[in-house]
Amino acid sequence: MKTIAVIDDDIHIGNFLEELLRQEGYEVLRAYSGTEAVLLLERHRPDLVLLDLMMPGLSGEEVLGRISGVPVVVLSAKAGVEDKVKLLLDGAVDYVTKPFDSRELLARITVHLRAAAAGLPAVLEAGPLRLDPAAHSAAVEGIPVRLTKTEYAILKLFLQNPGQAIAKSVILDRISADTPDCTESSLKIHVSNLRKKLRDVAGRDFLESVWGIGFKLNL
Repeated sequence: MKTIAVIDDDIHIGNFLEELLRQEGYEVLRAYSGTEAVLLLERHRPDLVLLDLMMPGLSGEEVLGRISGVPVVVLSAKAGVEDKVKLLLDGAVDYVTKPFDSRELLARITVHLRAAAAGLPAVLEAGPLRLDPAAHSAAVEGIPVRLTKTEYAILKLFLQNPGQAIAKSVILDRISADTPDCTESSLKIHVSNLRKKLRDVAGRDFLESVWGIGFKLNL
């Protein structure tokens, strides 16, 4: 039986969601503030989280930044496109605006649980770097970074092998499925552009050239 955490300070909405989800056969966990949500998620690992934004204690945005490896669907009255884009880039798998249709919400939950069960890659983290393959997003110190397809594939490889020097030929081979157009002559340019984008956010270099070998992620 799948378990869903409902994090919302509105008791009436929370009660409605709990009843709706239990009728569909889900187990339900409840938290009524951001602080309580963090404590709850330290003790339990639900299969999915329904997260409100405007709550006492820690905000929903702050709670989202502390969740990894669990799909998070944001439920909020905020309807602005910029709000939605930022939260999706920060790791949410979906954004549903209140008021919502219960049938649509249940359908979205089913889709995201199905995707998780299909074995989509988990979030990759190393130091201040975070990459979410499911949302296809990257962030440095919680700040979203827009990457090209090739830059994303390179960063993913480095996060899977932090601190390990990786030969150029190995990089090209490992990212070839995602970026078949990347060549040995263009790889240095892609790595340089990726290094600059990360440095512009954090103020320091994360990618280091290793003479005679290739590159490595330096945390």
